Amino acid sequence: MIEALFPLARPVLHRLDPETAHQLTLQALRMMPPRAPAPDDPRLAVEVLGRRFPNPVGLAAGFDKQCEVPDQLIGLGFGFVELGGVVPRPQVGNPRPRVFRLHRDRAIINRFGLNSDGLAVARERLARRQGRPGIVGINIGANKESADRLADYAECITGLAGLVDFLTVNVSSPNTPGLRDLQGEAFLDELLARAVEARDATDPKTAILLKIAPDIDLATLDALIETALRRRVDALVVANTTIARPESLSEAALARETGGLSGKPLFEPSTRLLAQAYLRVGDRLPLVGVGGVDSGEAAMAKILAGASLVQLYTALVYEGPGLVGAIKRDLLRRLAAEGAPTLGALRGRDARTLAGER
Repeated sequence: MIEALFPLARPVLHRLDPETAHQLTLQALRMMPPRAPAPDDPRLAVEVLGRRFPNPVGLAAGFDKQCEVPDQLIGLGFGFVELGGVVPRPQVGNPRPRVFRLHRDRAIINRFGLNSDGLAVARERLARRQGRPGIVGINIGANKESADRLADYAECITGLAGLVDFLTVNVSSPNTPGLRDLQGEAFLDELLARAVEARDATDPKTAILLKIAPDIDLATLDALIETALRRRVDALVVANTTIARPESLSEAALARETGGLSGKPLFEPSTRLLAQAYLRVGDRLPLVGVGGVDSGEAAMAKILAGASLVQLYTALVYEGPGLVGAIKRDLLRRLAAEGAPTLGALRGRDARTLAGER
């Protein structure tokens, strides 16, 4: 029902402050009883992370920050959803306004700053949904004022492993001062060592993912990949929002706002980085492609670049939840046109071209 109502609600929602509109959307989802999604075509299934994903289209972190409506989101047809980000202690994040719609660019700038109800609340909400179907993960971070950010990640993993299918270690948010410094090789090595140790001591079946920034050079990418492989991370998520501001942006005034840029302008740089990552890891490390996914064509490009799974968020603001089904239908049409039995048969086929290499 929410899919059918969105075209009517969108003009009203887009006249509101973006954060207020989002809160109303969450309230509407909370009022909906959870429903099982329609079965997906088996050709869309993906075997990765020790699980069978019914389809590769996931919801990126940031939509359900407080872990309130995972089952309602699964019911919209997502193959998986990522909740959060969650930090150990409650924090309000940055002052409002802190999210801006760039309508003509089909983009969003946000500087939420990991506003979170905290680990204890997230854990309680996730414990209540145990036994329900659907693949659910959670994005974890560190408190802004933390004296020991590495310990924050370990605390979140210990508290949440076993309650979700995967935990995404977020060292790439541009909205928490100093957080991206954890992408440095020495810091990241210790962080991932402690993350995996905490996971293994709590629930070894919970996958550990690492989410990286799009604003890195190839030398940094090489170091990140080497560390992730050495520490036996289960997958890389490529990529978070960008601090770059492409000259092509039409909303010049809003583009001056600080924060992470997501949506259509992020598609090209994030897909290029994804392809470059695939050329380096091949089949050794699964990749999740994020950034500018707003159509079946964009989702397929991520797969051709090397992604096993894809995620979206910003496009929902403009297209609504019906986009999920539209992407899946388009992926099936593209599979038929390619004569491929599964999406996995196409993974990484165009990585060299999409990476900008001959």
